[in-house]
Amino acid sequence: MRSLRDLPSIDRLLADERLAGEPHELAVAAARAVLDRARDEIRAGREPEPLVDAVLEELGRARRPSLRRVLNATGVLVHTNLGRAPLASEALARVAEVGAGYSNLEYDLEAGARGSRQEHLGVLLCRLTGAEAALVVNNNAAAVLLVLAALAESREVVVSRGELIEIGDGFRIPEVLARSGARLVEVGTTNRTRVADYERALGPETALLLRVHQSNFRVVGFTELPTLAELAELAERTGVPLVDDLGSGALLPLGDEPTPAESLRAGADLVTFSGDKLLGGPQAGVAVGRAELVERLRRHPLQRALRADKLTLAALEGTLALALDPERATHAIPVLRMFHEPLASVSARAARLAELVGGEVEATVARVGGGALPLAELPSAACAVEEELAAPLRLGEPPVVAVVRDGRTLLDCRTLSDSEVEGVANAVLLARA
Repeated sequence: MRSLRDLPSIDRLLADERLAGEPHELAVAAARAVLDRARDEIRAGREPEPLVDAVLEELGRARRPSLRRVLNATGVLVHTNLGRAPLASEALARVAEVGAGYSNLEYDLEAGARGSRQEHLGVLLCRLTGAEAALVVNNNAAAVLLVLAALAESREVVVSRGELIEIGDGFRIPEVLARSGARLVEVGTTNRTRVADYERALGPETALLLRVHQSNFRVVGFTELPTLAELAELAERTGVPLVDDLGSGALLPLGDEPTPAESLRAGADLVTFSGDKLLGGPQAGVAVGRAELVERLRRHPLQRALRADKLTLAALEGTLALALDPERATHAIPVLRMFHEPLASVSARAARLAELVGGEVEATVARVGGGALPLAELPSAACAVEEELAAPLRLGEPPVVAVVRDGRTLLDCRTLSDSEVEGVANAVLLARA
């Protein structure tokens, strides 16, 4: 049994030829961590692992990227914790092209002078939504914050109590309102709000009517909400702009999820939505609508702090270009492909995986996730394996995140592609080894 006196110094440990080419500071930190663990092992009466091997493993961990690709076997299509929407190959190609060198991000090639990054996606977004103008920021919460700050600072915003929602990680609409400098005016009740409630709340300090789509929940039973067209009529009659926060960003019809184009046709003056949910693109927030209102957003000082970077704009442009052709988008944008894929195809994938690993096919239900279509249930199929494999699968390379249910680990195949099946099968076999 090795004693504490037997442990080498850091310099002596690093003198091993296998560590000769390692950067000194990185190697010292790794050696120190290994020796600290070895002392703890000896004090506990255990033999420490071979020290040089342990230093090499520590160096490997230090070099491993923290942000890594994960195989999603949860059945949640837009999984917030797993990066939400995977990008289409066309979007990735645009990122590679723009990120590999310089770009005309804020340069007008025709004029030979400074341009605006907001010009690149305006035409696409207006064509897809019917808006007069558009603006892109770094997420939808930022889009809502910018709208409120630019159009309603120190003034009142009227919102139904049934729409004061909480989105991911505890962010709440009333708190976003407060940070913008606007003052919240609540109308109606949790389950019933009428146009007359909005009308009674209007006054000289009213800046906006805000409708917030109940994207991540539904209220059922004894309920009432005015239609967007009814609110638009009130907004037009009183001269108060109507803002519709859709959240999920579905540009194409998906279940009962409203689209920005539908909102604008119904009379909304501004619509905000996400780029990385049902749109299937990168994290981004979009505001579309009347040109004079979008221009006020563009000129507000907060816009610079919230603007999207060139890689986000490139990925979003690639995604929006696909959306111009709905049939192509359904197959090319991963979230839309997973949503529409026939159950027979998903089941065939699950059967193939089960055959490779000796698992069993189990019928299950997938979800959209990401705070969108909360009631939608997508029939799916999973490969069921041993419950104890969940942790080693999660810790493997690449990590596979699955669902543990009824004493088994379920690998839902609606969120796995055909090309990922063999990778998951190899991960299962390694986890069993």
